[in-house]
Amino acid sequence: MPWPLSANLSMLFNQVPLLERVEAAAQNGFDGVEIQFPYAVPAAQLRDALQCAQMPLVLFNIPAGDLLEGGAGLAGVPSREAGFQSALEQALAYAAIARPQRVNVLPGRLVEGVSRDSALKTLATSLANAAEAFAAIDVEVVCEAINRIDMPEFLLATGEDLAQMIERVAHPNLSAQLDFYHMQRMDESLPAVIDRLKGLIGHVQFADAPERGAPGSGIIDFTEAFAALERSGYRGWIGAEYRLEPGSTDDLRWLGEWQRSGFIKQPGRSV
Repeated sequence: MPWPLSANLSMLFNQVPLLERVEAAAQNGFDGVEIQFPYAVPAAQLRDALQCAQMPLVLFNIPAGDLLEGGAGLAGVPSREAGFQSALEQALAYAAIARPQRVNVLPGRLVEGVSRDSALKTLATSLANAAEAFAAIDVEVVCEAINRIDMPEFLLATGEDLAQMIERVAHPNLSAQLDFYHMQRMDESLPAVIDRLKGLIGHVQFADAPERGAPGSGIIDFTEAFAALERSGYRGWIGAEYRLEPGSTDDLRWLGEWQRSGFIKQPGRSV
């Protein structure tokens, strides 16, 4: 099945300001966009840019505190429940205007002196609260595993970690965000991970490994991965979230190749 394709605007087309990247994604054959943390741009301005380009907002992240600066984040830290609640309220207010299809909760890192069981219990509560809150505005919630090479001590790092957490929370508005790059960096078999997460996947992201570059720059067998995704019955989006070399322009050769191979939709955004 050809999946609709979203461009992660936090990493792609970043030679222009964020709002201009929406139109750039549309002009280059993407069906929608996603953004890691859009909050520096007023939600109404993002909404207007999306409407002008006729592009859906597929996903953004709930604020994660100090996670990107090397800290523990919010969702899985027992002492930071109030911080996560504040982040949840900020994301809800933004989503009410920008109207994403789903939001992603980043679990965060295990804090020194906190047991893994305690952190996972806190994360499960955070995910349940987020899933319930966003259900009220018809926005799905996903949760992502991230490799421990890039982010040491990350709470969820494997397909099994992710599957167990989604099954533990067991909320109808919560599913897994599967990132091919992060699983490959953990030396996970992508077909095996996809099989384990069958029926639990709400969103897919990709970059090649090990450098998190464009497809074809690394070792991931995307034909094998997409065959497994097809067998799993997944019918959602796949999001391009890869890193460009500083100052370089993405030639998007992979996009045309994937369209011809039937991995992704042909140009046109009837999604």
